[in-house]
Amino acid sequence: MSVRVIPGLKPPNAVYTQSFHTSAPASSKQDFYQVLGVPRTATQKEIKKAYYQMAKKYHPDTNKDDPQAKEKFAQLAEAYEVLSDEVKRKQYDTYGTAGFDAGQAGRGQHYWSGHASNVDPEELFRKIFGEFSGGRGFGDFGAIFDQPQEYIMELTFTQAAKGVNKEMSVNIETACQRCDGKGHEPGTKVQHCHNCNGSGMETVNTGPFVMRSTCRRCGGKGTVISTPCNSCRGTGQTKQKKTVMVPVPAGVEDGQTVRMPVGKKEIFITFKVQKSPIFRRDGADIHSDLYVSVAQAILGGTARTQGLYETLNLSIPTGIQTDQRIRLSGKGIARVSGYGFGDHYIHVKIKIPKNLTDRQRALLMSYAEDETDIEGTVNGVTATTTGTQLHLVSCFFHYLLLPSSVVFAMYFWSTEIRLRKEFLPS
Repeated sequence: MSVRVIPGLKPPNAVYTQSFHTSAPASSKQDFYQVLGVPRTATQKEIKKAYYQMAKKYHPDTNKDDPQAKEKFAQLAEAYEVLSDEVKRKQYDTYGTAGFDAGQAGRGQHYWSGHASNVDPEELFRKIFGEFSGGRGFGDFGAIFDQPQEYIMELTFTQAAKGVNKEMSVNIETACQRCDGKGHEPGTKVQHCHNCNGSGMETVNTGPFVMRSTCRRCGGKGTVISTPCNSCRGTGQTKQKKTVMVPVPAGVEDGQTVRMPVGKKEIFITFKVQKSPIFRRDGADIHSDLYVSVAQAILGGTARTQGLYETLNLSIPTGIQTDQRIRLSGKGIARVSGYGFGDHYIHVKIKIPKNLTDRQRALLMSYAEDETDIEGTVNGVTATTTGTQLHLVSCFFHYLLLPSSVVFAMYFWSTEIRLRKEFLPS
């Protein structure tokens, strides 16, 4: 952009405050914020978005049967011209619409010569959005404010942990098939831009400055589309359903969102990870349970369990306790935001049998007789002053099923204890 200063002219933002008066026409104007439907605290982005939505709604080309549309469209342009300029907006917030009354011009009471009431609504519309439309005139400018599309992808626990390439259907903006992305109807041609005479550049006078900038009519192309494509309305893009391959990185978590480019657009993908019946996740670490028998817990041994990447053969140490953990370093999930893998923690659970054979019960009873650090009692075994004694009454039924040699041995042992109590001195 080149700037040339014309001598002899006053700066456009010179402020004259002497003899300021509020005229009736100015005070009766509708509030600019109300015109755009935005609060006084609105940001420039919110103001621009509100103007686009309202201007598109009341544009004369789309409201040919509404006589009020043209007037409303002009009001929107005036409001936006003021509120989109920080200097003008500050002045407007201070003095109201009186500072922008064209009737005060030429009497030393205006704020700047380029007051908003002289703005061409159509010119403003092309100026603000022309560069986004590629010089195709009034069309679909919705893409300017479109938020990236969001999609939900379902993943199993294993897919999220290991990563996977998964297909997904999306609706994306892509080159119009009817016009092949050119924007004009097949069989028609683009026209020479008369606004810039085909150069793509135009000269704009703004007070004391003469600026040369990209043509607002053709967007710098030098040509304009006179017959827009019926499918894409001159944008060259249409929404089409396509299947894309999403490379899910290893280690993504439930609820995590990633951004992925699709064509000229971007989409957001939020992952929904299913629960695993085996594993519990804690960041990059995973936890699972391993059930071992009483004999394995007491004597030690080996056990097999399912890992995230393979079946694991574990060594069970002698005397392992319930809820004791076995740590497998580097057998967890890949760290998405770092390097390496987490760990796999295996929680040992001792599986207590609910049903015993007669032999198993007899062996456990014999083991219980020799326990010395027990607190409380064991069903079938009671403590006496001379040691431990079998409670034959409560367990009589089970003893009948034991081998005869075991029964005779227990009988003689109990008889010996009884004789000692009767004949030996205390």
